[in-house]
Amino acid sequence: MTSETVLTNARLVLPDRVKGGTVVVRGGVIAEVSAGRSAAPGAVDLEGDHLILGVVDVHTDNLERQVEPRRAARWPSVSAFLSHDAQVAVAGVTTVLDALCLGDLGFDEGRLRTARDGVRDMGALTAAGALRSEHLLHLRCELPAHDMLAMLEACHADPLLRMVSLMDHTPGVGQYVDPDRYRAMRVKGGARPEEIDRRIAELTRQRERFAEPNRRAVLDLFAGRDVPLATHDDWDAAVVARNAADGVRISEFPVNLEAARAARAHGMAVIAGAPNLVRGGSHSGNVAVAELAREGLVDIVASDYVPPAMIEAAWILADGMGLPAAVATVTGNAARALGLDDRGWIAPGLRADLVRVGVAAGVPVARTVWRGGARIA
Repeated sequence: MTSETVLTNARLVLPDRVKGGTVVVRGGVIAEVSAGRSAAPGAVDLEGDHLILGVVDVHTDNLERQVEPRRAARWPSVSAFLSHDAQVAVAGVTTVLDALCLGDLGFDEGRLRTARDGVRDMGALTAAGALRSEHLLHLRCELPAHDMLAMLEACHADPLLRMVSLMDHTPGVGQYVDPDRYRAMRVKGGARPEEIDRRIAELTRQRERFAEPNRRAVLDLFAGRDVPLATHDDWDAAVVARNAADGVRISEFPVNLEAARAARAHGMAVIAGAPNLVRGGSHSGNVAVAELAREGLVDIVASDYVPPAMIEAAWILADGMGLPAAVATVTGNAARALGLDDRGWIAPGLRADLVRVGVAAGVPVARTVWRGGARIA
């Protein structure tokens, strides 16, 4: 965009309604929002497409998929980050929290290297102005892992840090609360049943040794800091109540209705996964996001592992809650939960992160994307 750009003949998705209108951008900021079409010379005709704020994605693992596009085929880290950034931007995501895992439970040691490289590359590429979207840091702390705290100590003061989540992938809790489902998954992956049982026993002992002291250390480290804390894969009301009592304000991907209802009762924001909604259910057997939405238990939608799913998920949610509220799950609600008060809504004075959304083959797509008034896709 130039110093002033006029976007007109758009269906503006505002916090409380959708209306035909015009947005004027000056100096990277939304300067005016008005009804009707503009006759200003050089006004950009959006031809009746929707105009929304740039998507704010609080959790994506997409970087990991660029680092290892095929099993055992690791890609150079900077190139992978740039590829990830391009995919995010084209999907209409102008603010993205890259979720990087700290601590290994023996599932994938390469994730630790990805986390270390990712923190380094994010800082370097941001400083160089090489990224299209704004990338911020989301640290996922694997509480039962013996090496988690050492990794956290190396990056907890990173200036790009915006969110920290507490997670536990021990079989028998959280995402793997059903041990039989966990065993079936590992057998499908090629493991022998006796190896799986041995590993479950090892992980259970490891959890008993490290999870509680690591949890307390993380909570103490971030006490009084302006970094939102989340818990990952909450699975029952008692767990949620304890998290709330410890100052956690976000429940990320609750695995069942009980946990989501408890999170809402404690005033926690509930994050749901866009792929779950677009696919029509969870790939791991957890609660369907559509079911959460029917009970009004979805505050924020995250891409998890498919950035283009964000806008499509919002349009799916619109059937039940209306487009303004649905778009807020991928824009304003996420920005508010992160304390990003300069973005999230189409309103004067806010940053001009904008997405023109059209429809192709019945699917909403980001046709044009601007960040801070500059076109990035």
